Amino acid sequence: MIDTHTVTVDRTLQNGPVRISAKTDYAVRAAVELAASESGLWVKTETVADRQGIPLPFLLNILAELRTAGLVQSRRGAEGGYRLALPADEIAVADVIRAVDGPLANIAGDRPEDVEYAGAAGALRGVWIALRATMRGVLEGVTLADVAGGKLPKAVADVLEDEDVWRARI
Repeated sequence: MIDTHTVTVDRTLQNGPVRISAKTDYAVRAAVELAASESGLWVKTETVADRQGIPLPFLLNILAELRTAGLVQSRRGAEGGYRLALPADEIAVADVIRAVDGPLANIAGDRPEDVEYAGAAGALRGVWIALRATMRGVLEGVTLADVAGGKLPKAVADVLEDEDVWRARI
């Protein structure tokens, strides 16, 4: 039996300018839902869609991309569905994001190390590379098991202790 739970999100605590596409958000939530299921059990797409509020056609496309990336397995039939292809503690949030959106950071479709700026903006490439490294530190350090279990790694939890990180700067 799959344990069900409800998560309430207080949107007043979210940073407005952070740009996470709906596709990325849905993909991570779907993968976490699979991670929360009993190991080895096949989960119906309708179950994932209902629990996470993801439109079913969109979810099917996302799960196909995750399957192509080797992160989930699928099985047809009455007893079919989807499940993780690896243990949840071996799949980082970054893996899911890369599977559906490509590199964690890009500038107009280019990797940060491939861009060059002239004049006063010359050091900007270093800013973008540092940003990518910071994102990697969080997204590669958090697994689906961490999120599904509701216990984030200490490094991430420590960042969240600072009240200032919860305030948007617009």
